[in-house]
Amino acid sequence: MTIEQAQAAAGRAEHPMPGALVDVGGHSLHVVRAGEGGPTVVLEAGSGEVASGWQAVATALADDTTVIRYDRAGTAWSEPAGTPRTADAIVAELHTGLDKIGAPKPYILVGHSLGGLYVREFARQHPDDVAGLVLVDARPEDDARRTAELVPNGAGTAALPTWIPSLLKATGVLRLGQGVLLDGLVPASQRREFLDVTASPTYFATQREEADLIGPTEQALRDQDLGALPVRIITRGLPQDYAAAGIDAGTGAELERIWQDGQRRMLALSTDSRLVVAERSGHLVPAEQPEIIVAQVRELLGE
Repeated sequence: MTIEQAQAAAGRAEHPMPGALVDVGGHSLHVVRAGEGGPTVVLEAGSGEVASGWQAVATALADDTTVIRYDRAGTAWSEPAGTPRTADAIVAELHTGLDKIGAPKPYILVGHSLGGLYVREFARQHPDDVAGLVLVDARPEDDARRTAELVPNGAGTAALPTWIPSLLKATGVLRLGQGVLLDGLVPASQRREFLDVTASPTYFATQREEADLIGPTEQALRDQDLGALPVRIITRGLPQDYAAAGIDAGTGAELERIWQDGQRRMLALSTDSRLVVAERSGHLVPAEQPEIIVAQVRELLGE
């Protein structure tokens, strides 16, 4: 056992699994359930994010109704899956898991970043099960296509070959300086849990595969029409730190303009849509301004 493996094992013992493992067909998902009654609020994390990132939102909403947060297969406490990490597979596993635990229908789906595409796909496949969507600085379906010329190879750690962050984790480099290499990617308060639990042996490969396989879903969601389904769009008020990803100021400004334009284009998803700006938050709205998410969900709950 390496020093990093020993440290991770010791640290994992300090973070007991808060939920339960639910068999979704060949593997189990870690699902955390709180509250009672319906509709059920389902929290879908962004790329590389897990159930723990929703704790502040889930804790607040558990007084109102049933709240579900979970780790997608291959991350944190969830077991890896034997099937490709397509949106179809992810939606099918979530749908099965919700049925298995008897989560009251309908569902209000809350999706952050990449998770916004997954909840939109869920609504496309299971419209009768969905009572509303809250898209939290969600990735627009045309973002990759519209920014391809500006950042042809992508930007940030999600663009790194899988072996690079995996090697940094395995050798303990990510743990140096209290995880300083995770600045801008993981809130400081969550770094120990990230190193000990979230970054499971399959975590980085899973994150990369999800990103690589999202293209067909983006295509399927173009011109999506959700009718009068309530849709609330929360967009960040503070721009990304593009310089930290090695992007010059001019390109960064254009990337931010495209992102914000994409948020507003999603207003066309429904005749009952509204956009709210998280003025004090960057991309990590669930950690930086959770109360704005709680407020929008409560509105959909009719409170």
